[in-house]
Amino acid sequence: MRSTYLRGMGLGLTTGVITTLGVMVGLYSGTHSKLAVVGGVIALAVADGLSDAIGMHISEEAARTSTKRQIWEATFFAFFSKVAATLSFLIPIILLELREAVPISIVWGLILISLFSYYIARNEGENPYKVMLEHALLTVGVVAASHYIGVLVHEAFGEHSI
Repeated sequence: MRSTYLRGMGLGLTTGVITTLGVMVGLYSGTHSKLAVVGGVIALAVADGLSDAIGMHISEEAARTSTKRQIWEATFFAFFSKVAATLSFLIPIILLELREAVPISIVWGLILISLFSYYIARNEGENPYKVMLEHALLTVGVVAASHYIGVLVHEAFGEHSI
């Protein structure tokens, strides 16, 4: 796979999974509202997808190691993979109750991160299981922090706290 595709996909897929899980879990823990979670995921797909793509574009320009075509390839793949990864989380949210959809989404996110981590580690000649474990633990850390932040926000600003 071309390095520009891989860089764009690496950014888009990773941030698509980790940011989406963080937003989903935080909104669920804070609101228990399907509307809030669905709205948050859709807004995230568009706004953060564009943000990541622009960030990738500027980063590639600043590195001065890529041609204009390679810069635009990385930009496109960052956006496309971010939007695809983010929107994939809507499937369980729409089809299931939130209390079921959120844990399934966490497992789905860990599968995506693990598969991409395995691929990258194998290409780099590293131990894939060590890389997969490292990335899974980082993802779980984001999910846990987002859950507790959502709980704190609910306690501070929930309908019965004011």
